[in-house]
Amino acid sequence: MNKIAVIGAGSWGTTLACLLADNGHDVTLWVYEKELADRIKTSRENDVFLPGYKVPDNLNIANDLEGVLENAEYILSVVPSQHTRAVFKDVVNAISKDAVIISASKGIEIGTLLTVSEIFNEITGNKVTAISGPSFAREVIEKKPTAVTIASADKEVGIILQTLFSNDYFRVYTNTDVMGAELGGALKNVMAIASGISDGLGLGSSSRAALITRGLAEMTRLGVVMGAKEKTFGGLSGLGDLVLTCTGTLSRNYSVGHRLGKGEKLKDIIASMKMVAEGVATSESSYELARKHNVEMPIVQQIYKVINEDKDPVDAVRELMTRALKSEY
Repeated sequence: MNKIAVIGAGSWGTTLACLLADNGHDVTLWVYEKELADRIKTSRENDVFLPGYKVPDNLNIANDLEGVLENAEYILSVVPSQHTRAVFKDVVNAISKDAVIISASKGIEIGTLLTVSEIFNEITGNKVTAISGPSFAREVIEKKPTAVTIASADKEVGIILQTLFSNDYFRVYTNTDVMGAELGGALKNVMAIASGISDGLGLGSSSRAALITRGLAEMTRLGVVMGAKEKTFGGLSGLGDLVLTCTGTLSRNYSVGHRLGKGEKLKDIIASMKMVAEGVATSESSYELARKHNVEMPIVQQIYKVINEDKDPVDAVRELMTRALKSEY
């Protein structure tokens, strides 16, 4: 058995911990809230983030972060991107130098503009990989067929991780483009907010299709400038995840956008949510990345203004549609 530490017990962290335990590995799920950890141990259910689903009897639950990290061969981080540095910075000495870190978070750190793998590269000397792709926690925990990608610069490590996660309902492909996989996973959350706004305004399917297509063009432009491979954005961690989060009502980011389109205020939406919608913070960091690299990203720009400057979504749509005409390519 492989000894795996899963850090973060939100819906996705809990789901991946269950999957890995079902695959026969020695898995410990770190839960930030001690009270929740104690309840999961007793009831075998994460009643806050994944109510109604039992966790496997062989899944260990713990609240001691350093203890969970010690001797782990693989560390799967499912901590929201804006909190990753704070969670790990004081416990890096507990991480074995041979441990492989796998990021399952989809965001870009505000201020530093670093992806999660870049944060880990900065604070540890470990090999860092990323898992990304179209995957709703509730559908995976129900064992519905899902396909994702593992991005690892080290091909052999990627193949090992592919085997670690894969089973008859969770199919994992390999990819060497960590930057591309992470940018796809992060930027699609901003596009999902835009898609939710479009649907909340009742703009129709044609508008959503145009937004997804042009959103993918923006994601790809920024990714290529930052050293990612163009073809990555046509894969599972790019187009696949983008389509899912822009059309699936289980998406937290889509839901935020939909409620904005219906006229709710962002502060009220956030206050009502138990889980983090990564696209809210990423709207700022992606906007700053576009400015830093001088990349045209009009959808990102408008979502930034809606989220951070309280711009009316109707005005944002009007500005997108009345921009100077141009060639598609």
